Amino acid sequence: GIDHRRWLSQINPKLDALIRDCTGGDQYLLHPEALKDFEKSVDDKTVLKQLEDIKIENKRRFAAWVARESGVTLNTDAIFDVQVKRLHEYKRQLLNVLHIIHLYNQLRDNPNMEFTPQTYLFGAKAAPGYHVAKQIIQLINSLAGQIAKDPVCKDKLQVVFLENYRVSLAEKLMPASEISEQISTAGKEASGTGNMKFMMNGALTIGTLDGANVEMHQQLGDENIFLFGLTTEQVNQRKRDGYRPHEIYLHNQDLKRILDQITAGFDDKVAYPDLSNRLLFGAGGSQADEYMLLADFDSYCDAHRRALAAYADRQHWNQMSLINIARSGIFAADRSIQDYARDIWH
Repeated sequence: GIDHRRWLSQINPKLDALIRDCTGGDQYLLHPEALKDFEKSVDDKTVLKQLEDIKIENKRRFAAWVARESGVTLNTDAIFDVQVKRLHEYKRQLLNVLHIIHLYNQLRDNPNMEFTPQTYLFGAKAAPGYHVAKQIIQLINSLAGQIAKDPVCKDKLQVVFLENYRVSLAEKLMPASEISEQISTAGKEASGTGNMKFMMNGALTIGTLDGANVEMHQQLGDENIFLFGLTTEQVNQRKRDGYRPHEIYLHNQDLKRILDQITAGFDDKVAYPDLSNRLLFGAGGSQADEYMLLADFDSYCDAHRRALAAYADRQHWNQMSLINIARSGIFAADRSIQDYARDIWH
């Protein structure tokens, strides 16, 4: 579990104050189940407005910090969509990239389309010898540069790879996040705790039924999380049946275009044929698209459309955010240690 004293109270003081106002004190600091009382305010428009204002302030504060650290100006009017975790193929940062290129192509094809402004934030470290992970990091930065210089994307689409992802950065980022990307291939993530920290700070999850997302879904129900993708059993069945990603490539024109773009590279003249070949044919003994990115692509795009539709209804979104916060107490480390003491150590 996670420590809500640090990952909520300490890093998000305005939210902490709002919870205390709504629950009659600071009981949740020692009894995390007391967070449930916050849900009683789910229909209180004043509280929902305060919750939204806190998020806006946190976004602005984070953007000011990023500007000081790296000189990058974040669009705080855009939804902050965040994927921060170790860079690993099974965590599927590359699936996130495929979707961003899909959005970029839409804007290029139709510059005047209705488009919810979106800022995609990545943060990750990779093992020094993990060549594929390093290529994915370079691709994210290539794409970020391409989008940043294209006038069609101005104030609409932005990608930023945050340098040197670490706890002190996470403490500033999590209170500012609105969408939490938890998109590992079902059956691959042992647990994960970042997803709980995002939930506790009111971000909504786009995720697969994998790792701790499973327990989060049990707490939230279908209506307060954006699930997508194959289940663990479906992944295993697809592989048993003989999964052929190249057939998806041939029949999905959208995906074919995206993979061809990765193969050719963007305006910085860096090409990534190794990455597209891994997905289509496998490499170095690995299966083609071992982590089922192409199989889950359409479902993932649909989850994003659902999330943006919810985001457009501000009251509904803020209610979902409040419910996520109120139901996050079960993920406190205090609760898991209590369970160990009672059920295992006696």
